[in-house]
Amino acid sequence: MDANEILDYCLAKKGVTESFPFDSETLVLKVGTKMFLLMSLEKQPLGINVKTDPEWSSELREQYPQITGAYHMNKTHWNSVMVDGLKRDLILKMIDQSYELVFKSLTRKIQNEINNS
Repeated sequence: MDANEILDYCLAKKGVTESFPFDSETLVLKVGTKMFLLMSLEKQPLGINVKTDPEWSSELREQYPQITGAYHMNKTHWNSVMVDGLKRDLILKMIDQSYELVFKSLTRKIQNEINNS
């Protein structure tokens, strides 16, 4: 997968916005007011940071050398993922879980606003 495919996939989800709050190369995707994916647009190979269930994070890190604890983030919940060499389905599953975990952490009011938009 490339950066455009990942971006298009994420933007198709309800309530997703994109911004560059840290610098001009780190794209941040949010649902509501919270980040669920970060992606460096300048670095190669392409890497993303996603939130995953802690148990699944451990399994992923053991099974795939491309997946490690996310730099400057809570390594229990966030993974850095080097996209090259990973199956598309796995990448999409990680993106979906990150979105869902963050969505569930939003207030019910914000969840309703997103669902009804």
